[in-house]
Amino acid sequence: MKNLFLLLTVWLLLQSTSFSQVLSEWRGIGRTGVYSETGLLKEWPKDGPPLLWSISNLPVGNSSVAIAHNMIFTTGLEGDNDAVVAMDMKGKIIWQKPFGRAWTQSYPDSRATPTIDGDYLYISSGKGDLACFKAVSGDLVWERKISEEYGGTYGRWGLAESLIVFDGKVFFTPGGNETTMVALDKLTGKTIWKSKSLKDNPSYTSPLLVDYGGRKTIVNVTENYIIGVNPADGEIIWTFEFGSYATGRNNNINTPLFSDGYIYVTSGYDHKCVMLKLSDDASSVSLVWVDDVLDVHHGGAVKVGNYIYGSNWIRNSMGNWVCLNWETGKAMYEKKWENKGSIISADGMLYCYEEKSGNIALVEATPEDFRIVSTFQIDAKRGPYWAHPVIKDGILYVRHRESIWAFNIKK
Repeated sequence: MKNLFLLLTVWLLLQSTSFSQVLSEWRGIGRTGVYSETGLLKEWPKDGPPLLWSISNLPVGNSSVAIAHNMIFTTGLEGDNDAVVAMDMKGKIIWQKPFGRAWTQSYPDSRATPTIDGDYLYISSGKGDLACFKAVSGDLVWERKISEEYGGTYGRWGLAESLIVFDGKVFFTPGGNETTMVALDKLTGKTIWKSKSLKDNPSYTSPLLVDYGGRKTIVNVTENYIIGVNPADGEIIWTFEFGSYATGRNNNINTPLFSDGYIYVTSGYDHKCVMLKLSDDASSVSLVWVDDVLDVHHGGAVKVGNYIYGSNWIRNSMGNWVCLNWETGKAMYEKKWENKGSIISADGMLYCYEEKSGNIALVEATPEDFRIVSTFQIDAKRGPYWAHPVIKDGILYVRHRESIWAFNIKK
């Protein structure tokens, strides 16, 4: 009986942790953009929070950083390839390895953020080449030209998918006429399944894994659809025709937000955003509301409390900062500050990184107004500033092209 009890205990432990083996990924664990840090400064010194260190000799890129194993990982261009860079916690480069063909046409800088799952790192390139490395040593485990193998298509800026890893599988969305999404064995890279094709192009979106209605679902956005895919077998459980809400270009980029059965999707270029509701068994979705104020270009959005925060697209060089009510889509405010940009949140505050001049603002997460508490500016020569910030262990990491800055934001 004792041995049986121990086996049952181990099995339950494995079941409870199977949904959270990922150590670091795009926009934090769960991809919400909301970091579970506490004890952070509620106001910064005049010149910004204390700088711990910086590095300025990285290969150029727009990806964020991933942090695991007491190391920092990001990507950048190395000739015609994308490369992974691994650093120690003070920014010293430990290893740097090319992993796939870069997008070399319009806006070629690398953009996908590595996903660290256990001892392994997973990454995709601008042309849809996937690779797995041992995170600490940098040893290559496997690589495949997945988009090419499955007849995938590209947008005008290539691909930008930060990979989902779950249940022993790595998921990728090549789109095209042969399939929409594929799943690979995370240790060998061998194909486990490929979904049917929706005959649609991929977008630049990094997907979301949700747990609701007794099932887990991968939610992603193609050029024209929001889709829900069964990670076990690749069945496309449901689709929503998001393209019909586009009034401009159909360039979807932002990872959806999810909470308690509701899915929020936003896209720039005057594209309307939508709130969807999953059915009780997560087998279908219905439209709850539509909004035309918060069309996020590529800076992401966060849900804090009952509100959505982000910046909208007015034109490529301008946007305002917006708060929406999660339940109704009502705009609580739309305020001008510098320019549109990326947003994350931690400890009840918003961190806004505007893309034109590299200003960073600490903002109260309140629907009453866009209340800026503190600001400072990144010391770089030119924009655009597109990488999303990351917070880990009381440190704010800011990426811009070949540079990373680490700021102490602990109280």
